Amino acid sequence: MPFKITNFTTLPQQEQKFVHPVQLSYSQDGSKRSWEAVKSHDSVSVLLYHRDKKAFLLVKQFRPAVYMTHNRTCTYELCAGIVDKQVSLEQITLEEIDEECGYAVPLASLEKVSSFFTNVGITGSQQHLFFATIDESMKIHKGGGISGEQIILEFIPLNEVRAFLFDESIAKTPGLMFACFWFFEKYGKPSE
Repeated sequence: MPFKITNFTTLPQQEQKFVHPVQLSYSQDGSKRSWEAVKSHDSVSVLLYHRDKKAFLLVKQFRPAVYMTHNRTCTYELCAGIVDKQVSLEQITLEEIDEECGYAVPLASLEKVSSFFTNVGITGSQQHLFFATIDESMKIHKGGGISGEQIILEFIPLNEVRAFLFDESIAKTPGLMFACFWFFEKYGKPSE
């Protein structure tokens, strides 16, 4: 998949859908300071473990910002989405699993792991991490996303996850890495 950034443009505020740059002025220890930040949505993410394949199901997609700064064409990520509607975090997570991965996971099978802050120097957004076990009986369509998303589904076998996590040539998110280590802490490490 060849990609090329052709232009950089600062968007007028009315054209910004998901992020809003701001200049923060504040006082700290009596000193006036300022900081550039971006207001954005919180998010949900989910680590999916496929019991029959003994593998994590991850999504792989083109991220223009990663390509722009590091020339990486795709990143490996957890199935995830932004919190942009007035429904529960669990409901948003189940919708993302359906849209991106094509599995119908029962609400009772979704386990809350934790939440943490991402991009603390820029957005300070909070991500809510969940876990679910899946199998092919839950598969309802091929996945791949909606509204023009081009999401590729990738299974990473448990016995290859450690090498995958420490392979710096593979672009991946810290949430994905944290989720995998949480899984191994809770369920044990696979035999290599």
